[in-house]
Amino acid sequence: MADIIQLLPDHVANQIAAGEVVQRPASVVKELLENAIDAGAATIKLIVKDAGKTLIQVIDDGKGMSVTDARLSFERHATSKIRTADDLFQLHTKGFRGEALASIAAIARVELKTKQEQDDVGTAIVIEGSNVTSQEVVVTPKGTSISVKNLFFNIPARRNFLKSNTVELRHIIDEFHRVSLAHSNISFALYNNGSESFNLPISNYRQRIVNIFGNKTNERLVPVEEDTEVLKISGFVGKPEFAKKTRGEQYFFVNNRFIKSAYLNHAIASAFDGLLKNGTHPSYFLNLEVDPQTIDINIHPTKTEIKFDDEHTLYALLRSAVKHSLGQFNIAPVLDFERDPNLDTPYEYKNKNTNVPKVEVDRSFNPFQDETRSKSTTTYKKEPTANWEGLYVGLESKGTKTQQDFSEVHFESEESTPSIFDEEKQIETVNTTYQLHNKYIVSTIKSGMLVLDQHRAHQRILYEELLKNMTIKEAVSQQLLFPLQLHFSTQEITIVKQLKDDLENTGFVFSNFDDESLEITGVPVSVPESEVSIILEQLISDVENEVPDSHFSATDLLAKSMAKSLAIKTGQSLQKDEQEHLVNKLFACKEPNITPTNRSTFITLSVDELDKKFI
Repeated sequence: MADIIQLLPDHVANQIAAGEVVQRPASVVKELLENAIDAGAATIKLIVKDAGKTLIQVIDDGKGMSVTDARLSFERHATSKIRTADDLFQLHTKGFRGEALASIAAIARVELKTKQEQDDVGTAIVIEGSNVTSQEVVVTPKGTSISVKNLFFNIPARRNFLKSNTVELRHIIDEFHRVSLAHSNISFALYNNGSESFNLPISNYRQRIVNIFGNKTNERLVPVEEDTEVLKISGFVGKPEFAKKTRGEQYFFVNNRFIKSAYLNHAIASAFDGLLKNGTHPSYFLNLEVDPQTIDINIHPTKTEIKFDDEHTLYALLRSAVKHSLGQFNIAPVLDFERDPNLDTPYEYKNKNTNVPKVEVDRSFNPFQDETRSKSTTTYKKEPTANWEGLYVGLESKGTKTQQDFSEVHFESEESTPSIFDEEKQIETVNTTYQLHNKYIVSTIKSGMLVLDQHRAHQRILYEELLKNMTIKEAVSQQLLFPLQLHFSTQEITIVKQLKDDLENTGFVFSNFDDESLEITGVPVSVPESEVSIILEQLISDVENEVPDSHFSATDLLAKSMAKSLAIKTGQSLQKDEQEHLVNKLFACKEPNITPTNRSTFITLSVDELDKKFI
């Protein structure tokens, strides 16, 4: 039998490796930014076009490369970071595998320009699909400029798996945030399609956070500091009252490297236990410094997961440090068994003498004496009581009239409380509804029993109403007495601007847009003012996490998001007429069986199915 095992060509092996290293344009951004940091750059510029599909360019002022190094950097497993296997446990740099540039060059057109400080001229190399097409001397400033064009040009199947530009750009911005937050001592800039999106000067860690997420973030940060032999913690956590429904602002950095860890995230959540509303998540920006020998970075292709030698100790230290900071800055309640500061004597009354109150009593006063008594300016005169029998004369003759007066007394009716639904004339029917555990509505039907989920049913009702209003553009808006000002990050404001027209069709009225805030003067009739910020936060989260394709409809997503936010929540008690109204409204919908997210709204149990339960 002929041999069937053979070695793969280098360009095929590189394309396979690229499948692990380069998943989307954001993966290229991460690798190139980390290489620039390892090169000792003080200023890094990132330029993208069409969400990185057309161009990704990183320009740095690092130490650059020689001619030989520039050529070797595109070979597989060529690296300057490690020499032996033991070096994997003494890593102080970002990239170390030597796979990034080789993988990127295998699936894109790459142009590299680099020059060292002591050299007069630099080197320019052009590679297409792992093939070097040109190498020449070029005049270029100190540092490195690398351009990645037409990503996945030779693998059309991979390119078809990329999402819309909005989604891919969001992933690029996420990577940019992670790298720039870990290195506040480096200046970063991001240019998207020719316009500047971020310009982050060299600053301290707090200023870097504020520059990325907006000026309002400054007042929401609580510093966290802890230094032990095992772990050094520094950074900030967000105040509980500013917790969000999304997990967007959660960053762990271990030795200046962004990581994801559900275990350490649980430590933060437990430190906030009792301080957060249900369904909200705290924000945190924490730097952890540990001994490189106690961690293993080389367990995941993207290096975002790290294995710790002693996770339990890190968990306990992290939890206690965050809890201590929340208590130290009067965020968390603190028990004090010594004294209550509210009972302290104010300073201005501390040395004053107390005045004993005096009570004056007229001991000669006799209410039964016929006399006129005067005191101060008030005169009290006692009426004679000798002819007290005369007070009752004539009561018999007035008795009939008194009874007539009482018979004509009218009582006011009790004030009726309006329903949360439209007032409709209720028609008495045989069907009766019951609310079970403030979650389900049970109703009788001809064939048996109907069990309806009130939250899901209301979602379907609101979804169809909102979609109709946005389509025909006849939504009713209620004006606010005082304009409502909300603050978001630059990226979130951009998302709201994209959805502005659709939001106005639902009833929102915007009066002003800034880079970090927006002003609302009108809201839909069904939306309470206190829910506006929650609805917009949920909407932004849905847009970011929906991962829409090319056929994505902003109107449909907006209707789904608002219906989810405004629907009756589980645990809300409903009156009889409200229950019946909900049932009737649901079955008047076009698709009453499912929610906008394709989940069942109700189930039916026939009499036969109930009979089988008693067999």
